[in-house]
Formats: sequence, C-alpha cells, structure tokens
Amino acid sequence: MSRLTLRLPESLHQQLSYQASQEGVSLNQYIVYALTRQVSQNYVVETVSAQTVEQQSISFQKLLNDLGQATPEEVKLALDTREVVEPENELTPDIISKLRQKIASKA
Repeated sequence: MSRLTLRLPESLHQQLSYQASQEGVSLNQYIVYALTRQVSQNYVVETVSAQTVEQQSISFQKLLNDLGQATPEEVKLALDTREVVEPENELTPDIISKLRQKIASKA
C-alpha cells in the first residue's frame, strides 16, 4: 500500500472528518472511499465486436497450443518450488481445511 502526505484546507479537513464520523469509519478510510468513488465514475465499459472476440479467442487458442502440455513431473516441480505464504487473516482454519480437501481431491 502507498503512503501520501496531503495538505488540505482546514475547512475541507473538517468536512471530511465529519463525513467519516457520520459513516463510522476513519478519516483515511473515508478519503480512500471518496477517491475510489470519484475515479470509478470515469471507468467506462465498452462493448467489443463479435469479430474482435473471435480474433482474441483464436489468439488465445494458438497461445495454449504453442505452450503445450506440462508433464506430471513438470507440474510437481513447479508446485514443489513455489513460494509458500501465510494465509490471509480472513481465511479461517475451517475454510483452509476445506480448500485443501478440494485441492487434494482434484490431484
């Protein structure tokens, strides 16, 4: 996460602090929310022609064909050498156990 030092007029700071308290969040959380809301208003989803979709699909299939299939040994080597990280706090031991069971059943 990035850090930004910002100089605000006192009146704006007071307004933002008031809004944050009304929402029951920290000033930092409220500013991130307000900025995200403003930036996302400028995000536009554009339709893509069927021809473009078909062309992308063909390119993707070509890429998959060029990559080929990994052997079971290559897959095992990749899995054995991957980075192991600690689970996020929201992942309870029960959820982790269920995920591990699903992964094991697919192997």
